[in-house]
Amino acid sequence: MEAEAVLEELLALLEHNGVSIRTEPMGGAGGGLCKMKDKQVFFVDAEAQTADMAAICAGAVREMVDLENIYIRPQIRDFLEKHS
Repeated sequence: MEAEAVLEELLALLEHNGVSIRTEPMGGAGGGLCKMKDKQVFFVDAEAQTADMAAICAGAVREMVDLENIYIRPQIRDFLEKHS
């Protein structure tokens, strides 16, 4: 599965769990989950490699999503396990 497709699915999991997604240029090494005014926001660094952002997003998904109680495609679950 391509890194872009993995990232899209991980971002969708975050959104379905109440996390806002923002894409901003951050120099290629930024991005991640933060709390702003009692809201969780995940920043996607527009200048970072897609595979790097997918790995960062996987960490946020593990933190914010109850992975045991929802269906996640096997390829995405494998990605989450490899990037834990």
